[in-house]
Amino acid sequence: MTGEQNETNWAALLLSVRDSRDRAAFASLFRHFAPRVKGFLMKSGASEALAEECAQDVMATLWQKAHLFDPARASVATWVFTIARNRRIDALRKSRRPEPEDLDWGPEPEPDQAEAFEMQQETGRLAAALACLPEKQRALIERAYFGDLSHREIAAETGLPLGTIKSRIRLALDRLRHHMS
Repeated sequence: MTGEQNETNWAALLLSVRDSRDRAAFASLFRHFAPRVKGFLMKSGASEALAEECAQDVMATLWQKAHLFDPARASVATWVFTIARNRRIDALRKSRRPEPEDLDWGPEPEPDQAEAFEMQQETGRLAAALACLPEKQRALIERAYFGDLSHREIAAETGLPLGTIKSRIRLALDRLRHHMS
């Protein structure tokens, strides 16, 4: 069987999952892709346990988000490994966040009046810069930074594609940097 025929079969299976929630088709996709995703993640530096967890998450996403698959835009393998790559990035970001026991506790030194005044001015400038942003960009910045949501969580909440979320946030940050400088 050639690679193209093989891909056609994977696409047909995923379309069957998408269109009729076909469990047997999903099982075939799972048997084929889960070990490959796990291997891919381990080669990219993930521990075996993390790779296994991410692979399970990727396959659950494949089942839950099958309605988003468009064979005209990407092959099944490209789609699955893009999900895997994004899960790996999310796991890295999560692992880099400090745990509560790593945070400094206790009273912070009081800032002097000049520092407090400067912070107040900076906050005012930021508020003015945010007000200048287009509404769609401002709403995403507020969710990402004030709501402490990941780009993926914002995409799930708004229904917008992840790429659109990232592009709008990047544009908004560029505008804020320009306005603040």
